[in-house]
Amino acid sequence: MSSKTSALLYYLAAALLCSTPVMAKDFDYFETTRKTVRNGMQSMFICNGLFTSQRSLSQIFDQELAYLGDQRLGDANTGNYRIDPEIQSVEVGGGYDGPAVTTVFRSGIGCLAMAPEMTAESFDQLPKIELAIPNKGVEQLPWPHGDLVNQDTHHDDVSRAALNAAADWAFKPRAEGEDTTSLLVVHRGDIVLEQYARGFDYRTRTRTWSAAKSIEAALIGLRVDSGHMTLDAPLPIDWLPLQTEADSDLRSQITLRHALNMTTGLYPVDNDGMADSVGSGLAYWSGAGYANSIRQRGLIRDPGSHWDYENYDSLLAVHALKKTFETDQAYRQFPYVALLRKIGMHSTLLGTDRFGDFILSSQAFSNARDIARFGLLFLNRGNWFGDQIISEDWIDFIREPTPASAFRGNDYGGHWWLVPDARKHEVPAEAFSAAGSRGQYVTIVPSYDVVIVRRGLDYNGAAFDQWSLVREVLKAFPKPTDINEQSDATDFSEMLHFSSP
Repeated sequence: MSSKTSALLYYLAAALLCSTPVMAKDFDYFETTRKTVRNGMQSMFICNGLFTSQRSLSQIFDQELAYLGDQRLGDANTGNYRIDPEIQSVEVGGGYDGPAVTTVFRSGIGCLAMAPEMTAESFDQLPKIELAIPNKGVEQLPWPHGDLVNQDTHHDDVSRAALNAAADWAFKPRAEGEDTTSLLVVHRGDIVLEQYARGFDYRTRTRTWSAAKSIEAALIGLRVDSGHMTLDAPLPIDWLPLQTEADSDLRSQITLRHALNMTTGLYPVDNDGMADSVGSGLAYWSGAGYANSIRQRGLIRDPGSHWDYENYDSLLAVHALKKTFETDQAYRQFPYVALLRKIGMHSTLLGTDRFGDFILSSQAFSNARDIARFGLLFLNRGNWFGDQIISEDWIDFIREPTPASAFRGNDYGGHWWLVPDARKHEVPAEAFSAAGSRGQYVTIVPSYDVVIVRRGLDYNGAAFDQWSLVREVLKAFPKPTDINEQSDATDFSEMLHFSSP
């Protein structure tokens, strides 16, 4: 074969190789964005761990950051991160590791993410919420208004041995990645079990993750009760892109009920694997606002016809909530004045993006006792010591299974989780729960007059079995002879000897 022929064959082969199509899925077009989100996530975990939870850097790397696995940049001794304890900020990344993201602690909010390349000169422009402190310190207020817990409460019909066994069950990992940090059980209004992992106590605030959605539902319920929002009216959303005729946008069919039931019918960004590319991860971790992104998804199904768990659906409801207030200040003060302070949740912080919009699909920080107080409010059908804070009609709504969740076992209501059909032989069918990633649960069991709080820092995809925990805890209590959801819960009118804050 001549040299000319060999050269010709070589170039023909090269041309064929170059013309071979490369599938788009083999290339990550969002690599830089994903690195930005990863950096922001590590920055947020460190920032909140240090300045919101008051934990050490070594604890944070061992537990909070275990969630990131080998994506962590460094360790507790060194890495591509910078901490400023004076201004309470953390910067992670830069250079080969992708854009640097800074998070900074803000009063009343916790840490929030700044956009890449934003500098410390911008800190004063970021939102903060000034919170009033009770006249009496929280430590001096009796439970459940405060943290003065009566250790001498007598519950002779409660098995201490069974409670201890349930605690052992909760704190003993059954799968790699389970990491229980606290377990708290309330019976007839009293704390009958409270146990913490090493490095945690009743003051330690950690992220609620999606359990914040149930707090969101409570706040929206308050605005529905007051007539500022309507459950079955179209969401007051200016959908993007804007249409010349509002009626021509099929998304105008979407109601508040659809958003709280996770049945909007909108394109599933997060569940299509795009959370850290174009989805909620951008607002959670990288300093992007969500007010525009949530309004850009197209309608792909009839609203109400399909259940799809989307953070953006939840944030649509938050966006609608904000539109009921005349000022940003009134909007940001509302959760604390109308709900959290009324029921003693003085340690709870609700996170925002850098524009001051609450990220109530996930970003809230609280401790086990505050979460238990929240559970007590719902155990007592929205009543707190004679004050009907949330209407019983709203409690009924959040506990009503959305028809579109039937394929899953009818386990979802209005931003609250319900006992799936397959588990109703193990635990009372009327139980319901706020739940979040990494093992955050507050479960209400009305027939037993019990609230169960389990907090965790689970990682490696561990799925803590909350309903089995409920089963184990309830072994400590006598079985009710007659399940009556409304009368079995604690009558707070009998507890009015406690001092109100």
